[in-house]
Amino acid sequence: MAIIDLTFDQLAAYDCVREEPADFDEFWERTLRSTHGIATDPVFTPEPTALSALDVFDVEFGGWAGDRVKGWFLAPRHVPGPLPCVVEFIGYGCGRATPYQWITAPSAGFCTLVMDNRGQGGYLPGDTADPDPATAGGSSASFLLRGADDPASHYYRRLMTDAVRAVQVARDHPRVDPDRVAVMGGSQGGGLALAAAGLTGGLAAVVAQQPFLCSYRRATQATDSNPYFEITRYLRTNPDRVDRTFRTLSYFDAVNHAARITAPTLVTVPLMDDVCPPSTTMAAYRHCGAAEKELTVWQYGDHGGGETRAAAAAMDFLAKHLAG
Repeated sequence: MAIIDLTFDQLAAYDCVREEPADFDEFWERTLRSTHGIATDPVFTPEPTALSALDVFDVEFGGWAGDRVKGWFLAPRHVPGPLPCVVEFIGYGCGRATPYQWITAPSAGFCTLVMDNRGQGGYLPGDTADPDPATAGGSSASFLLRGADDPASHYYRRLMTDAVRAVQVARDHPRVDPDRVAVMGGSQGGGLALAAAGLTGGLAAVVAQQPFLCSYRRATQATDSNPYFEITRYLRTNPDRVDRTFRTLSYFDAVNHAARITAPTLVTVPLMDDVCPPSTTMAAYRHCGAAEKELTVWQYGDHGGGETRAAAAAMDFLAKHLAG
């Protein structure tokens, strides 16, 4: 894989234009306010596994509109609490799979809440249906374009609200120190981490590894790879919907959410990533509002980022900011 976007020197000078609707904050205030009367009502059911050093629970909680969202909760066994917690979000098309996929953070001494992606699970299995698939106007089978004509009915309004409520579920757990909660994810999970952090105050840290959902218009101009190509293909045959589609997507652009982050943030960017072009990731870092932010560049990394080094970089950053 070669560099298809910008070189590092070009990225260092790159000044991304942020497409943010004037009512962005009001839209999200209204969205989250609509859930205030709906209890998260989490249920933690012990899950038998061979992970003898960890306590593992099947999780279910009320997300957007009270829809029941699945997840996993893992905690170090026989470790006195309350403990820090990392809320982890998952990549595009993937579900929560099994607890064995999520042992890194709890092995570092943190509780971990993993949120399933509603309606996803084509690559890794998921268990959460999306009971509200209604859209307005043009759409597609893809998640990026479900409800493309109207932000009120867009898929990511539901998923990002789920993410905010997952953070609340973690904070409310008796084994968790609510002042030491972080969010983390890669690709779509990285975009959700940025969104959750922008919509939630008081987090201790944010890790966004090659985040998806950033700078949509630029992404469609910089890569022909899916998932962003879903937008390109749709607009190729619906040229009259270009402006409307990008306006809808701007409410769910993680760059706009990143601008509202105050917690220490780590963003990673692989320079040979043809899935999430480096310029879109750099836009999230550049506009991130955190006073303390770090950028890790993987010069020869593709969408896998730092490969075997990625987990170490994330855990080192989290350990620094979640220490008691």
